[in-house]
Amino acid sequence: MLLRHTGGTYKLPAITIDLDRIPTVKELFKGRFKNSDVRKGHPIYKPDPDWLPPPIKDPSEHLFATGNKTFDIPDYNKPKKDLWKQHGLEVAPPLLIGFTRSWPILIQAVVGYITAGWPPELIYVVENTGVQQANARGQLTLQNPFFLNHTTLASLGVKIVTTPALLSFAQLQNFYLSLTYQHGWPYYFWSHMDALALSHEDGLADSSPKATEEGYKSMYTLAIEELGRTMAAEKDWRAQRWATRFFAYDLLTLMNPRAVEDVGGWDSLIPYYYTDCDFYNGLWMRGWANKDVNVGVVSDVSTALDDLRVLYRVPGVEPTWTDPNPPPPGKVGRRSGSRHWEGVRRGDENPEFVDMEDEEEDEAIGQAKRENDSAAMYPFEYWRRLRDASKEMMSYKQASHNVRARGRNTWQLGQHGGHGEPFFYDVMGVTEGIDVMIETGEEVYRRKWAKTDCHLIDGGGLRFDDQWRVARIKYD
Repeated sequence: MLLRHTGGTYKLPAITIDLDRIPTVKELFKGRFKNSDVRKGHPIYKPDPDWLPPPIKDPSEHLFATGNKTFDIPDYNKPKKDLWKQHGLEVAPPLLIGFTRSWPILIQAVVGYITAGWPPELIYVVENTGVQQANARGQLTLQNPFFLNHTTLASLGVKIVTTPALLSFAQLQNFYLSLTYQHGWPYYFWSHMDALALSHEDGLADSSPKATEEGYKSMYTLAIEELGRTMAAEKDWRAQRWATRFFAYDLLTLMNPRAVEDVGGWDSLIPYYYTDCDFYNGLWMRGWANKDVNVGVVSDVSTALDDLRVLYRVPGVEPTWTDPNPPPPGKVGRRSGSRHWEGVRRGDENPEFVDMEDEEEDEAIGQAKRENDSAAMYPFEYWRRLRDASKEMMSYKQASHNVRARGRNTWQLGQHGGHGEPFFYDVMGVTEGIDVMIETGEEVYRRKWAKTDCHLIDGGGLRFDDQWRVARIKYD
């Protein structure tokens, strides 16, 4: 509040206050909310939602067969000890996975990478919840959106880093850069938490044979090989400066901290959407190169596998999945292309998803499914069912966004508990607040570049030093 000095008093628009006494709060705020919806001191509340999603289930509850020991990952995906050293790397490369909300989605991503061959000791879950030490102390419950099970993650062997406060996406990326200074990392991998990773167990042309054949390479092995080639090429003065390696756009990314530094980091004034357009265009403008590389199947998902033992190929466990925030009853049955979304898999509560395109392919392995043969006898078929499930999950997310117009991040709204727990924040309040920040960030981007799309170079002819200097763009 701005108080203007007027000859011995501070005068507000509606009141003059004597400096010899301290004004009351009521005096300070008198008349400032005449046009608000508050009448006679009684707040008018928003109506309660017509429908809330059912409580989420923990897909990791069956992970530990005895005590704190998990199931073994497939032998062919087990990482070789210190593989990074064999490729001339001086520092073990970390994989950073940021977490804010939705435990089922996060733990699925972590287990997916582990069972795809990633060493758990090189995985860092970056807890970006804003609840300080509440999760580390076990003070939050499963239905709290910010719940993170430190015990489960520690039992899996992954590390946890906690941010000092709730950060936006752009701020989180800059926090990753700060970790490189702290740990001396000359490179790092990072992944979105709504990613489900599988190795190419069916083989990858010119890179890896099938998992059952000599010379097979897991996702982790292929990623380390790419990092080794990239760092070796750095020694050639003719090589272009590298910024990123995209393994499924930036669902999984290898990052060069020096490139991040060169463009001044991520713009924290563009906190969410469009911040990637701003950052990656800045890299290209500054002459840093990116490259797309295929090292595995990385799916963009909004749903969670019901039982994560399926990623360990435990016999008899089926790759069914659930939307943690399904649409209200009756809002199903939409079509997207030849796919018919009749519901969300959740036991017998809803009809199942039907994919007409894959019926013939499914029939080829249908006998194995019907007989529920051991995964040990049919390792490739088991992986194939996992791959198909991940394809369905990704298609479901795309259909939810494009057809139902529910948005890409509906999975963040599946938990509605936590009342009375430390640092409680209403889940709808978080969502609405972030939506406001998104809108603000989009406006900042528009003013910074005089553009409302991501085509800054080819579509706008812009250079790095043009930011905040362009009034408008003239087209021929």
